[in-house]
Amino acid sequence: MIAVLKHELRSYFHSLTAYVFGAFLLAFIGIGSLIYNLQAAVSNFEFVLSFGCLVFVVIVPILTMRVIAEERRQKTDQLLYSLPITTTQVILGKYFALLAVYLVPLAIISLYPLLFSQYGEVYLLTSYGSILAFFIMGAALIALGVFISSLTDNQGFAAGIGIAVILLNYYSVSLSESVSSTAFGSLAALAVLIIVLWFVIRYLTKNEPLAWGICLVLYALIMITAWLDDTRFEGLLPAIMTKLSLFERFYVFVNGVFDMTGIVYYASVIIFFLFLSIQSLEKRRYN
Repeated sequence: MIAVLKHELRSYFHSLTAYVFGAFLLAFIGIGSLIYNLQAAVSNFEFVLSFGCLVFVVIVPILTMRVIAEERRQKTDQLLYSLPITTTQVILGKYFALLAVYLVPLAIISLYPLLFSQYGEVYLLTSYGSILAFFIMGAALIALGVFISSLTDNQGFAAGIGIAVILLNYYSVSLSESVSSTAFGSLAALAVLIIVLWFVIRYLTKNEPLAWGICLVLYALIMITAWLDDTRFEGLLPAIMTKLSLFERFYVFVNGVFDMTGIVYYASVIIFFLFLSIQSLEKRRYN
């Protein structure tokens, strides 16, 4: 794993990837600091991080698009399979390299609250709690990007899908509220989500009967529940999207609450997508 980590770090810092990623993140946070902390004289640095969340939509796909897709395109992933290391070590080595690239600009950003505190009152505890949550949320999005990169050998496609997925997660709550909060609207949205789930299961497992079985069971449960009491579905979709949104959970930290359930959720997302990435590589390895 250490060999993979060193190789990936050399690759990132010998190319423009790490520098473009860091420049985008620092520029966006710098603009936020100018708007909130300097011009508006607001002492809450966590508001800057809330403003800077949107930059993840662009920089995470840029950082992760080549991590596995490029290996598949050049067929160098076959060399990884021949090395005396497991697929888990390969994925973890690549993932920790991405986290190291992410930590460099974040370490610089961590100095901002201390600098601003020299010229006014800054809530350091809330600021650094939000920076920790910002790091863990970014780590979860990077894990998602690694999984998307493991599904294709086209970097552009991996970046495009990553941007779309993260953007959808960013606006998921507002979109769900605008679609409908009625029982019928929630049922229709859940039906669409089950169809998407069918495609995901079918792609990952190549087992169409399994995909149909899981989705038909979910459809049956929804129909039975709706028949017994359809009022349970009123406002259900926005509630589900709020629970699933990575960004909505971060806003809890911005509001001054250190939410341990949010930390556990981010850690669960990281483990889940790294596990899927490992399974994606394992499937290709044995194929």
